[in-house]
Amino acid sequence: PEEPVTGSFASFIQAARPEHLSQTVRQRSKRMILDSIGVGLVGSTTPVFDIALRYCRELYSSVAVSSVYGKPGVKLSPTLAAFTNGVATHSMDFDDTWHPATHPSGAVLPALLAASQMLPPSTKPSGLEFLLAFNVGLEVQGRLMHFSTEAHDIPKRFHPPSVVGTLGSAAAAAKLLSLSSAQCCHALGIAASLAGAPMANAATQAKPLHVGNATRLGLEAALLAARGMEANPLILDDIPGCSGFSAFYSVYHPKPLSAPGEHHEFLLEKQDIAFKRFPAHLGMHWVVDAALSVRNLFVNYAGSFSPSLIRSIVLRIPVSKYINRPFPSSEHQARHSFQFNACAALLDGEVGLGSFSESSIQRQELRELLDKVVVEHPEDNVANFDKMYGEVALLLHSGDVLTGKCDTFYGHWRKPLSKESLLKKFRSNASHVLPEEKIEAIITLVDNLENLSDSSQL
Repeated sequence: PEEPVTGSFASFIQAARPEHLSQTVRQRSKRMILDSIGVGLVGSTTPVFDIALRYCRELYSSVAVSSVYGKPGVKLSPTLAAFTNGVATHSMDFDDTWHPATHPSGAVLPALLAASQMLPPSTKPSGLEFLLAFNVGLEVQGRLMHFSTEAHDIPKRFHPPSVVGTLGSAAAAAKLLSLSSAQCCHALGIAASLAGAPMANAATQAKPLHVGNATRLGLEAALLAARGMEANPLILDDIPGCSGFSAFYSVYHPKPLSAPGEHHEFLLEKQDIAFKRFPAHLGMHWVVDAALSVRNLFVNYAGSFSPSLIRSIVLRIPVSKYINRPFPSSEHQARHSFQFNACAALLDGEVGLGSFSESSIQRQELRELLDKVVVEHPEDNVANFDKMYGEVALLLHSGDVLTGKCDTFYGHWRKPLSKESLLKKFRSNASHVLPEEKIEAIITLVDNLENLSDSSQL
């Protein structure tokens, strides 16, 4: 008989070997690891990270063995370190994004960093073993998202990393901890009972908790399975009358995962990752590039950017309620506002870390631009990170119309960041908390991860 879907996933986790990773997969995943560390380091400077860290230090006694981003000398228990670092990674919405939509690295990497420090010296995973576990976590997330067509569009009900990320973290940790196939199966089942977060908390300080919980709870699921806890061994299968993972999707068609080897191609081989150039929801990157394009036209037209010449600003964007925010009042709302990001790009000629400060958000000239924004939703502009576009049109008092459009922003998987751009982003992020020599040491470590004898050095 055909192997159950859940069993096939467990078999895949257990059987995956370093030689199954192609050079493309290794290089792309190392880029993800480097970017995610940088994003986590700069995220350790945020208020939401401080809240999470204070919570962990004050409310929990722990076996403090695992490091915390940006805090030299601070150690927490492995699961709390994973949680805190996961919060840091998503605190600015600066972390990588995949298609179907999720934030894959932040849900996996903190768990592996924490677990690698937890293990005794005699069983420390090598860099190659670490890289393999990371890719197992990515693969499980990607395969789960392909089980439903609902996952292909910008989410409406739940935040994907809180669901697929939790199981991806469990799979990655199960691989790093060398669990048996049966234990891997149980780890996925336990993780499914710990998964889920509603989209209503997008654009609030609670949203980074989704990634923090995903990486922490996935690690906990693997640790519980290692200690003998059992769960439904058919959690990923479509069982009539009894919802497992299908509880998260109204349309759900699971397929067994083929064994790693000749006939298995990792999803990361087929599709690269989107890396963000500025800290905001991925959808913002289309409207910012469109806004910058039309701004250049406007400067050529008028000699400088003069808001008084603009009668209205038309944004042609896909329908997505939680990122359609006309007048954001906080940094987290601003990171999830098509209107704010378009107007910030028009006014400043760029969007960066400083764009989301309170003083920047409350500027009178920015508010005046927001008052001019009109939103349209063309039928051909679908809420899908692989198909959407952003268009910004300036309707001038003279009657002239200037238009900028972006189909694929720089950093998208179809237009990936160059090595130089990725390193520039990492160095900029890490410089907020680390000296130059440590920044360069991390770059070297990640670049040579396959040759590292002890991955806990990361």
